[in-house]
Amino acid sequence: MEDYKLLISIIPHDRGESLIRAAMESGCQGGTVMSGRALAKSNVAAILGLGEFSRDIVLMVVRNDVKESVSNAIVNASKTQKKGFGELLCVNLGTVYKGGKRSGGENMSNTNFENTMITVIVNKGYADDVMAAARNAGAGGGTVVSARGTARETDARFFGMHIVPEKEMLIMVVSSDKKDAVISAIEEMKCLKEPGMGIAYSCAVEDFTTLGKK
Repeated sequence: MEDYKLLISIIPHDRGESLIRAAMESGCQGGTVMSGRALAKSNVAAILGLGEFSRDIVLMVVRNDVKESVSNAIVNASKTQKKGFGELLCVNLGTVYKGGKRSGGENMSNTNFENTMITVIVNKGYADDVMAAARNAGAGGGTVVSARGTARETDARFFGMHIVPEKEMLIMVVSSDKKDAVISAIEEMKCLKEPGMGIAYSCAVEDFTTLGKK
């Protein structure tokens, strides 16, 4: 079976499609661009309204044998941009269904990585509060994506959560030694102690690269 990786690029708004074109020249078959907003890396900056701007979140599922060439293409396409232009991270995937067949990712649960991606899905309006708690526990900034559920609140539940139309998905990358502290801080938030208010999960980041001039 072929193994697949998920490449996630977080870059300024309206740059996603150009990044996908560069990736496709190196073996990527396409990608998906979502719009989001970056959150400030400190509570002081957040209070002052600094450090928040629109972002493109680019998702690309690539075969393991072309992952390195695609990653290099993305890095090279961003070299002329300013320092801190964006981030590129790689996450190992489990089962992938593509082209009429199923492929299984390798088990990497026993491998240690330097960084962890924490994703928190909450009802709209709570992402900034979650980010503030995460910062106090050692996280930097994060990216928020607007999302929606798949049914009315009274229709269904997922992992004990009501599925309601308007959600916010907060994505953070933290050093793995801070993961437990950040998740614990999120768990202690009053708004997340109520049933149906949110869900958080983490996964190891195989590779993490900053994009732009070095």
